[in-house]
Amino acid sequence: MKKLMNDPSKAVGEAMEGLQLAYPDKLTYTPDLEIITRKEKGDKVAVISGGGAGHEPLHAGYVGIGMLDAAIAGNVFSSPSPDRITEAIRQVNKGKGVLMVVKNYSGDIMNFGFSAELAEMDDVEVETVVVKDDVAVPDSTYSTGRRGIAGTVFVHKIAGAKAEQGAALKEVKQAAEHAIANIRSVGMAMSSCTLPSVGKPGFEMADNEIEIGMGIHGEPGVGRSEIKPAKELAKDLLERILKDYDYSESEVAVMVNGLGATPLMELYIMNREVQNLLKDREIKVYKTFVGNFCTSLDMAGCSLTLMKLDDELKELLDAPCDTPALKILDK
Repeated sequence: MKKLMNDPSKAVGEAMEGLQLAYPDKLTYTPDLEIITRKEKGDKVAVISGGGAGHEPLHAGYVGIGMLDAAIAGNVFSSPSPDRITEAIRQVNKGKGVLMVVKNYSGDIMNFGFSAELAEMDDVEVETVVVKDDVAVPDSTYSTGRRGIAGTVFVHKIAGAKAEQGAALKEVKQAAEHAIANIRSVGMAMSSCTLPSVGKPGFEMADNEIEIGMGIHGEPGVGRSEIKPAKELAKDLLERILKDYDYSESEVAVMVNGLGATPLMELYIMNREVQNLLKDREIKVYKTFVGNFCTSLDMAGCSLTLMKLDDELKELLDAPCDTPALKILDK
């Protein structure tokens, strides 16, 4: 295993400390609890999220003005413990309530849910939204249902922007749920990823193989096939999304997301094909995001996300934000 790290058991904490050191005027790091918070906390509803490490820049990379107030990391691909989440709630609560954005995995649902109960015992008002945008496996192998993947970034943006406007907790939750209802994603992998604690790929794929719908932790997709040209792969991913949700005659935000080991050149090629396909279907692209937004360590591959837009979602998507991983300037 070739990794730029010291002790694999300390990799998460050292990475989060390194993030804070890159933005010392904007971020605060809580050692051992793996919490990143905004240094300047506004008098507003707080928006927090988190999950297993290994998906960087998700989640800590989206802490900042206009997005998250705090992010909590667990070990690689493991949910953060309730004590970490509860401490993050305590740090960011300013009396206006806290919205938790949770990806739909059993560990996250359980631990964030327990933390919400603890916070409410201390008279902190907490609401939760659950992101489940992955259309690959309608009846997921998990009892909780569909997985949450890269569409989570759009939910961070919408909820964070609404909170920044000074909206009440229920209004922030409604905006987040409105976004979730209009977001669909699907991914494809060209390789496995290597967990630092294991030191070898989690599974094997032949050099000419891909898997459509593989999850960001290596969960099974809908099947393997031989590698295809980008045009065919883009069509496959897009058709799966369009079969699941009606985007016809609408405006959308598009995200072409790398899983960690795919060059930007290839992501831009995929974006070109997606844009052409959407144009052919008379679906108007309002805003496009290409890059690594929700990764899976060193996995090769990508995911595609669409968010159907209306006037409210456009306004919130366009609202300024300033985070390590996403910056949108005020118009």
